[in-house]
Amino acid sequence: MDYPLLKLAAIDIGSNAVRCQISAVLHYGDRYRLKRVEYVRYPLRLGEDVFATGNISAKKEQKFIKFLHALKLLMEVHDVAHYLICATSAMRTAANGAAVAARIQQELGMTVQVIDGQAEAAYINRVIEHLLEDKKHYLHIDVGGGSTEFNIYHDRRKVASQSFEIGSIRRMQQEESGQQSTGAQNDLWQRMEDWVTQNGRKYHVTRAIGTGGNINKLYRLAQSSLDKPVTRRRIATVLGNLTSMSMDERVNVAMLNPDRADVIIPAGHIYLSAMEWANISQMIVPDIGLKDGMLQTLFEDHFEEIRPSSDHSRTVPYADVTSRAAEME
Repeated sequence: MDYPLLKLAAIDIGSNAVRCQISAVLHYGDRYRLKRVEYVRYPLRLGEDVFATGNISAKKEQKFIKFLHALKLLMEVHDVAHYLICATSAMRTAANGAAVAARIQQELGMTVQVIDGQAEAAYINRVIEHLLEDKKHYLHIDVGGGSTEFNIYHDRRKVASQSFEIGSIRRMQQEESGQQSTGAQNDLWQRMEDWVTQNGRKYHVTRAIGTGGNINKLYRLAQSSLDKPVTRRRIATVLGNLTSMSMDERVNVAMLNPDRADVIIPAGHIYLSAMEWANISQMIVPDIGLKDGMLQTLFEDHFEEIRPSSDHSRTVPYADVTSRAAEME
């Protein structure tokens, strides 16, 4: 028996991986939900090329186009009504990023939006703000492969935000090269510390929210119960254990994917450093990110099409994100 479901899709082209999530819009009573029906992740690692050479290599470009073609076919099989594709730090940094996006448009008819850090934060804000409590003050930390985004929420309202071109792949490449940080890199790290310290004090933040694939994995390793905050001390312990392991042990003992096993250490240090600078002892780690904000945007933009005839509300409601996913990254 066919049961009609309107489906939306978000494709997040990050510096480490490309993620595609297809969600069905569910409506019952006065509640709307976005239920995940398909999730695909591929570790394309555009950042490896871009942060080392400034360009996306021909080999990566070919894989990129093939994978997007596969996602296009997947969305067709699912009868996806609307989709959105956003690319972040690697694509916006690459000298040939615009040319690659133009080729994708020409060959596949798919529009890739290359967004800046502020737009990325705005998407995530669409789902983060519904998790906040009244009269609480939060520091939101989102670490990607090429950049780190900070947002501060004061009594449910975003009052400050900043993006820094520091991410897990950039830090990993710096460490693997065996070179000391340059003056510019040290200056950027210091500016990040100053921003978090000053704004953390100014807005009296007491809680952290962490998003991103690496903090989700650290959270799963640190917590037996996935519905409670994790302490900074516990994150540090897990990170210390992983740091003491070889790559072979991280993959075969800790059961991390190879593309996660190397970047999780530099990413973890960014999360821990930010918590220390803001003097925060606990972190909430919801299973949401850029793709969820993109899906919420699609839901809002096409609500008149989605809304059943029985719904006479005058405002666009928020579509609840379903619970923490079982997919392991």
